[in-house]
Parts: sequence; structure tokens; C-alpha cells
Amino acid sequence: MDIIHLLPDSVANQIAAGEVVQRPASVIKELMENAVDAGATTIDVLVQDAGRTSIQVIDDGKGMTETDARMAFERHATSKIAKAEDLFTLQTMGFRGEALPSIAAVSQVKLTTRTAEQELGVQLCLEGSKVVSQEVCSCPVGANFEVSNLFFNVPARRKFLKSNQTELNNIIQDFERIALVNPSVSFTLSSNGNQLMQLPAGGSLQRIVGIFGKKLGEQLLPLQVETSLVKISGFVGKPEAARKKGASQFLFVNGRFMRHPRFHYAVMEAFSHLIPDGDQVPYFIYFEVDPANIDVNIHPTKTEIKFENETEIWSIVLAGVRDALGKFNAVPTIDFDVEGRPDIPTYDARGLGDVKVPRVQVNPTYNPFSSHNESRKPTRQWEKLYEQAAASQTNQSIPNTQNIQSSQNLFQEEMEMSSQHYQYKGQYILTAVQSGLMMVDQRRAHVRILYERYMKQMQEHNAATQGLLFPELLELSPSDAALLTGILDDVRALGFDITSLGGSSFSIVGAPSGQSNPVAVVQQMVESVKQQDGAHADALHHQLALVLARHNAIEIGEVLTPVQMETLIGDLFQCDNPNLSPSGKTIITILQQEQIDKMFN
Repeated sequence: MDIIHLLPDSVANQIAAGEVVQRPASVIKELMENAVDAGATTIDVLVQDAGRTSIQVIDDGKGMTETDARMAFERHATSKIAKAEDLFTLQTMGFRGEALPSIAAVSQVKLTTRTAEQELGVQLCLEGSKVVSQEVCSCPVGANFEVSNLFFNVPARRKFLKSNQTELNNIIQDFERIALVNPSVSFTLSSNGNQLMQLPAGGSLQRIVGIFGKKLGEQLLPLQVETSLVKISGFVGKPEAARKKGASQFLFVNGRFMRHPRFHYAVMEAFSHLIPDGDQVPYFIYFEVDPANIDVNIHPTKTEIKFENETEIWSIVLAGVRDALGKFNAVPTIDFDVEGRPDIPTYDARGLGDVKVPRVQVNPTYNPFSSHNESRKPTRQWEKLYEQAAASQTNQSIPNTQNIQSSQNLFQEEMEMSSQHYQYKGQYILTAVQSGLMMVDQRRAHVRILYERYMKQMQEHNAATQGLLFPELLELSPSDAALLTGILDDVRALGFDITSLGGSSFSIVGAPSGQSNPVAVVQQMVESVKQQDGAHADALHHQLALVLARHNAIEIGEVLTPVQMETLIGDLFQCDNPNLSPSGKTIITILQQEQIDKMFN
């Protein structure tokens, strides 16, 4: 009996959709790229519930005829290529003919479209790849795709979608990538009726400023390189624009977003010795190469691209970025210009005249341990003190057993942990304990103490807020602003008083008592949550509390007084887990007495 058979089209389409349509952002990416390929000058994106309920992409491109509208939802039906050789001369974003059939296989789609040559358009409705209705209608030139109930027939895929905030953040990221590489097209993005971005047509720098703000635009340097292999243009950040994480970094080739670790390394290599190790610098770099010299047909997402002359282009990128830094004086230089500077005379022993150089008088024969040095003799008379103590003990006829017992307990506690603490190199606190020598990492200990305190505040919502004398303005990118809006209640539970000013701007009018630089702290919180890409409430609280604890904890090298060390050790042992930091690193280690004794054997 034969066991191999063809899969039904509905099943094959759902399998193909698993590669192309991974989340709502995938749908928006494919529909926006189709709109760009159709020559649209205006593209509007509207989402409901982060794309779960509805996704709508409206463009004013060339539109489709009735026949094209039906054919567009057939697998491997495309207007982009006609033969295999066309793969080596691609000028469009899409070419596989898989996007629309994959979207239709896992959602309910309504397409309304018309070409300029037609007076009436067509409205086509599909559900799970099946055409439900088709009728003539009146509509403007272009296409209007409305995708509803994504993954309605694949409940397992729908169940694994992240929270609305995380999915919206992914939508904004894909929207930004397409908008950045098409500055001549006007874009708008709305979520649940609220407009998140409105980007008019303009130049590349204007588009960057429109998405990421004016502050970033002021920190960019132009980049321009033209060779026979590649033409490179765009912008790179100044060294002072570097940050620990979350820097805006984009690479594009022939109008297509790409991920390329080697070219990223070339950019960062140009900034070596200019920024601290591990820091990131923003950049927006556009490559133009012969389509025959690249291969974009590696992955359905088309973000992994293979270059024929990768090594040569790597060197060109490195040289181009260094040239941009040097041309615009972003590299520190040695200043030899002394005109107008004060004349500082140099030391010349011959011109001193009668002036005598001060000298320090010392006694080289002084011995502090010499017996004839009367000033070093002890002044205490231990014999008299011992006699007084013996006399007082004789006068006590009835011993106080309670005092003896309490002093014995106190002695035992002191044997377990000494009240004397010593700080070593501004990083470790050393304390004698019964089993040996205890060493505590002071910064990790303080992070643990603050972390548990902030976690408790978020659970009980009892954090105190101190009003700022002057409110501070917080400006974020649209994606970060959407993310902050989603976690605003948790941030407020930590003591921040933040109000939205509309768009991507916020006002911080209050912060936890003693909090320094609240703008930087909130930005770090947003970046930390963005990196996690998680929807679990406990994971979210963990990240927020950890960022705030690290920002406010004592730094390595900070000198502590004995009272501060005593307080820190006491608070640490009140924590639920004093041995490990929130990130799992060791706080306390004990050098056993046996090990110490072996060192001296």
C-alpha cells in the first residue's frame, strides 16, 4: 500500500505560513513592502490590539485588477520575477509570491483595490485561503488590506503570541525599518485609534529625526563613500553618542534592511579607543551594490544577505567610518596652538639667585622602638588597674548569674561575627567570623538590599515619591514610548511620577527620594524591558527593580565608614537571599580558618 501522498492546499499553506507569518509584525512587514513595490507615495498602517484583532494597510500605489487580485493569493504567484535569472537583478522587496497566500491561510482577509484605468474596483474576502465573496465596489486607486483574527484557525500559534505591548513593539520596529529606507514615502502608524507616528516625505536625516528625535539627529555625522564595488551613504554617531545598550543601529542594502555581523564589527572597529569597551554607537548605513553581487534568497524574512565581495566591502566600511570621524573632528587631536595662551615659565635652577629651596629636616638615627625614647613609654599603670578589678570582685558576695549568662551570649555572638569591619580596596568588606574570614562584595550586597526593597514596594504599592523642583522632559522613540506606556503603572509603583505629554514625550514630575538623574534611569528601564522581550509580570518587575537597584547602589571604590559597613552587613543578612545577587553572582565568601592556617605552614 502506498503511504506517500500530497498534502491538501490548506495544510501546505499553513506550513508555508509558519515561515513567513510568525507574528503580527510579519504581516505588516509584508504588506508594507508590497505597497512600496507598488509605487505608493503614502502608506497608512492601523492596528487593533497589537494586530491580534485587526491589521489594516492602506496605500495609494498602482492597485490591482480583478484578475490580479485573485491571482495574488495563489502560492508562488508574483509580478516581481518571471524567470530564474531575475533573481540576480532584483529591484523589489518581495519576489517569492508567498506573502499574501501565507497571510490568507491563517487569517481573514478583505482586499479592496482599484487601478487608475478602472472606474470601479473590486472587494475580495478570504478566510483560511478560501474565497468567501467577491464584488465590485467604489474605492480610491491603490490597495486596502484588512487582516482580521490572525491565527484564528491555528490556536497553538495564537497562544504563543506575546503580550500586546511586546507585539506592538515588534510592529513599530518593522515599521521603522521600512520607513527609514524609504524617506520619499509618507507613513503613518496608529494603534487602537491613537496615532503613534506621522512621517512626511523628506530626506534621510529628516526621517531619522522624525523617528528617533532631534537629539539623536544632532549627534550624527554624515558618511559618504563611492567605489566601483559599493556606494555607501548614511550617518554614524559621534563618540559621545555611545551608550551601554539600545543604540539605534541599522544596515540597509539596495533599499532592504539586513543583519550583517561583519559589517557591524567594521563600524565598531572604527570606534576602537574612542568609546569604552562594550558601548554601542548609533549608525544608519545604506549600501548600494550590483544586485548580481548579493544573494537575498537565503531566508524567507530576507534579512540575511550574502555578499560576493564581503572582505573588500568590510575594509571600505572601516575606512569610510574612520574618514567620517576624522573629517568632522570627532577624533580627539593634540592641540599645538599656543597663540594667546598664558606663558607658564619652566623651572630653571640657574635663575633662582638667593632663593633657597625648602628642605625637610629628619633625624636618620631615630628609632621608635628604642628603650631610651621616653616619649614612647606607656602611661597606663596596668598593675593598679588589676588590683582595683580584683578588689571589686572580692566585694561581690552574690554573683549576678543573669549578667554572666548575657555576657556569655554576647561573647558567643561576637565570636560568630566580629563587630569590626575592614574595607579592602574600596570593593570588599572583611569581617572575622567563627569559621574564618568573611569577605563581602559591597556593591553586590547593596544591589541585593535595594532590589528586595524595590520588589516589595511594587508588590505593596507603597513607594514614596518626592516632587522635583523642575519637571524633567523625557523624549523617547515611538517604539520606546509605546513600551513605557505599557509599563507605566509598574514604574509609578517604584515612586516615579510620570505623565504623558502626547506623542513620544513624557514629563517626570516626581521620583523616589534621593533619586539622581531620573531621565536616565527610566531610559535604562525601557531598554532593559525591551531586551527581555517577555510578558510575564514577575520577569518585568525583576528587570525594573534590578535597573533601579544597580543605578542607586554604591560604586566600587567608594569608601565606607565603620557605621555604614555595619549597617550594610546588617541589612544584607535581613534579605531573603544574602548569598547571591539578583543576577546570580556571589556576594559572600568565607576563607576557612584551616585554609588560613595552611598558608602559614
